[in-house]
Amino acid sequence: MASIIESGWLYLVTHFSDFQLASLGSFFIHESVFFLSGLPFIFLERAGWLGKYKIQRKMNSSAAQERCIMRLILYHFGVNLPLMIFSYPVFRYMGMRSSLPLPSWKVVLTQIIFYFILEDFVFYWGHRVLHTKWLYKHVHCVHHEYATPFGLTSEYAHPAEILFLGFATIVGPAITGPHLMTLWLWMVFRVLETVEAHCGYHFPWSLSNFLPLYGGADFHDYHHRLLYTKSGNYSSTFVYMDWIFGTDKGYRKLKALKSNEVEVEAGSKQI
Repeated sequence: MASIIESGWLYLVTHFSDFQLASLGSFFIHESVFFLSGLPFIFLERAGWLGKYKIQRKMNSSAAQERCIMRLILYHFGVNLPLMIFSYPVFRYMGMRSSLPLPSWKVVLTQIIFYFILEDFVFYWGHRVLHTKWLYKHVHCVHHEYATPFGLTSEYAHPAEILFLGFATIVGPAITGPHLMTLWLWMVFRVLETVEAHCGYHFPWSLSNFLPLYGGADFHDYHHRLLYTKSGNYSSTFVYMDWIFGTDKGYRKLKALKSNEVEVEAGSKQI
């Protein structure tokens, strides 16, 4: 398996320049993973499939979904692509490489775990800042246009917010100077995580059912449903930052109330 991966990587580095792989290649991978993982949730909502797992009863109109897609395309080509192009020299300076040999799986795993932890910490504080009155009104309110989120709304945001919170995603790789393959894997996992957090569905197989510290869709959906001054749940991936600083109290109270209601209903049925 390792030899197949190395052969494939050798083909890439011999047919494309470092710049092409790091900027255009990264953009292609990002767009592919983002839309392929996010679009199915639009179809699920329109078709009404798996409705029992939908967190909110409210549905988004087709026009609202299409507006989101069109603006995303504009933002991705107008903001994300230039950012990937102009950040290439920075990553090269910080030690990013694309040559063989590929890093060991232990190095890759360690770096990606570090990226998730650091990103969540930086994102939490940046997100809280965006919920201050002026920044919410002029910047972050764009992301909250969708009170009922679906997968693609994860990256629907004001261009200034894309740059501001995008720092949380790239600060880890910028510090460690990873191999490009590690950077791509980090980008794939981060995109899949944020799409899942905004998908609007809580499935029996959702990661939050198996990983206690993972937030997931149910955790973040609460954030979108409430007024910006009372929402809480500011973390991107995990739940411990909100727990430590008490910004998940409303969510925890709601979960406790729902749990009590289920217990009462179960008891009445037994009677």
